[in-house]
Amino acid sequence: MALTDEELERYARHIVLHEVGGPGQNKLKNSSVLVIGAGGLGAPLLLYLAAAGVGRIGIVDHDTVSLSNLQRQVIHTTDRVGMAKTESAAQQMAAINPHVNVEQHRERFSVDNALSLIAHYDIIADGCDNFPTRFLVSDACYFGQKTLVSAAVGQFDGQISTFKPHLKKPDGEPYPTYRCFVGDLPARGSFPACEEAGVMGALPGIIGSMQAMEVIKELLQIGDSLAGRILMYDALLARFFETKLAWNPDNPLTGRAPTVTELRRESYIDK
Repeated sequence: MALTDEELERYARHIVLHEVGGPGQNKLKNSSVLVIGAGGLGAPLLLYLAAAGVGRIGIVDHDTVSLSNLQRQVIHTTDRVGMAKTESAAQQMAAINPHVNVEQHRERFSVDNALSLIAHYDIIADGCDNFPTRFLVSDACYFGQKTLVSAAVGQFDGQISTFKPHLKKPDGEPYPTYRCFVGDLPARGSFPACEEAGVMGALPGIIGSMQAMEVIKELLQIGDSLAGRILMYDALLARFFETKLAWNPDNPLTGRAPTVTELRRESYIDK
């Protein structure tokens, strides 16, 4: 579907980029992304995907907007406290770009709906705030053969990577999965939630914006993918760190003797 005159003007700064151009912008228009979570990471991620002209964007979130969200979840506003986060986000995205089709999934991402939700989108972006869901999203993307851009934040630090373990590197080795990075599901309480530990509000804005950039790169197939690399940011030191992530042949999902062969509810419960 060709870009309209209004879209040509809207995306003019993209179109003059050699790496994007008209064909690339049209590719974004015909692409789809599912975002897990409309919170601190999801807020900038959703805003920039909408602004970039990604044609169809799904939002998975069961929660409502609360006053304590607003110091970091910039897609929501004070007058929307109590509104479903999916609806609040959809309203803001439509205000930025009415050409984007926003699909609301007001539900938890769960074993029951994981595979059916991701099946209808090109790329999955995970901005959830807990380990059980991160493991579930990652495993579902492997079984559903979807590329995953995953991010997380702490109090003053964040990390981001791209996972595509359903594909192989040029040397024939599989790309690493989230389980190659974290290992087993951490025990309950190992990493306190942000309502207990706190989080600097601007931090998810930085990491979520980077997440949007990586999603766009994957859709356009430009630049260097973060697959096989973890990028970490320390806000207090104002430094970025990068480490390589290799496929672990002993990981239970894609290793030589996998034990995670399907999505089971008991596998994603805090111990």
